[in-house]
Amino acid sequence: MRFKDKVALVTGSGRGIGRAIALRLAADGADIVVNFFRNRTPAEDTAEEIRTLGRKAVVIKANVGDLDELENLFTGAEEAFGGLDIFISNAASGYNRPVLKQKPKGWEWTMNINARSLLFGAQHATRLMQSRGGGAIVSLSSPGASHVIPDYVVVGASKAAIETITRYLAVELAPLGISVNAVSPGVVRTDALEHFDVAQDDSVIKRVSSITPAGRLVTPEDVADLVAFLCSEDANMIRGQTIVIDGGFILLGDQSSR
Repeated sequence: MRFKDKVALVTGSGRGIGRAIALRLAADGADIVVNFFRNRTPAEDTAEEIRTLGRKAVVIKANVGDLDELENLFTGAEEAFGGLDIFISNAASGYNRPVLKQKPKGWEWTMNINARSLLFGAQHATRLMQSRGGGAIVSLSSPGASHVIPDYVVVGASKAAIETITRYLAVELAPLGISVNAVSPGVVRTDALEHFDVAQDDSVIKRVSSITPAGRLVTPEDVADLVAFLCSEDANMIRGQTIVIDGGFILLGDQSSR
C-alpha cells in the first residue's frame, strides 16, 4: 500500500468527489481526517467505511472559508495523528447567478471557501508536513476556470485563483519536499451537479456522454484515482500542474450545436 502510515486530510469529504478521494487514499493505506461543514451524517458514514478498510478516521466539522475554523481543522488533525502527509483541498461552494445579479457577499463566500482556504490551508499543512519530510497537496479546480459556463462567474473566478495559487505553492514548497498540483474534472454526476439546470435534463447528460470521446461521464472514483496518483512518489516530477480529467470532452470545443 503506497500510503501506508500516511495521514491525509480531505476537505468536504462526506460525499461526492471528496468522499471518493478519502476512500481511495484509505484503500491505499492512509489514515484520514474527514471534514464536513453542514451535514455530519454522511461524514460519519465515510469515516465508518474507512475504518472497515482497516484505517483510522476522525471527523472534524469546519467551514474552511472561516480562517479560525480552518486553523482548528489542522489543529485537530495534528492532535489526532501527530502530523500530516497529504492535504486535499476539495471543499467548494458558490452562488450560480448571472454576472449582473452577483452580490459582494456571494463573491466573498465563494472565494473564501474555494480559493482562500487553499492558500491558508497550505500554510497549516506545510507546518505539519515539514517534520515528516514533505508531502503532497492537491486542489480541485473546474473547467470554469478557463471556459465560460452560464451563471458560473464567481465560482469560475475562484477556480482560476486555485490554479494560480497551485502554481505559486508548487514553486515555493518544492524545496520543502512538498508537491502541489490541481485536478480539473469535467462533468461528474454528484449532488453538486444538481445546482445546474443541466442536471434536470437527462437528455443533456446523455448528449454530453455521447460526444465525450471516452463515451461516458467522469465518475468520482476516476477523479480519486488521479488524485491518489498525484499524491504518490510516481508523480514526484509533476509540479504546479492542473490536470484535466474529462474523458476528452474539452478537446472537442463548443459542441452546443450538435
